[in-house]
Amino acid sequence: MPKICQITKKKLMLGQNRSHAMNATKRKFSLNIQYHSFWLPDKNKKIKLRISAKGLRMINKFGIEQIYKKYII
Repeated sequence: MPKICQITKKKLMLGQNRSHAMNATKRKFSLNIQYHSFWLPDKNKKIKLRISAKGLRMINKFGIEQIYKKYII
């Protein structure tokens, strides 16, 4: 399963490590993905999402109902 946030659509980034001699080696920047369940009272069901920490903050700010309508449907 790919590490992609279902709300913000963020995914793995690629980059380089740099040593003091400026040698470059490839590296990956992984996301802070969390599995979280939410209750939707208007649909009367429970949904399970893979979301990043940024997506979780968006849900706390706007509410799960508004996020569900805008990003998931």
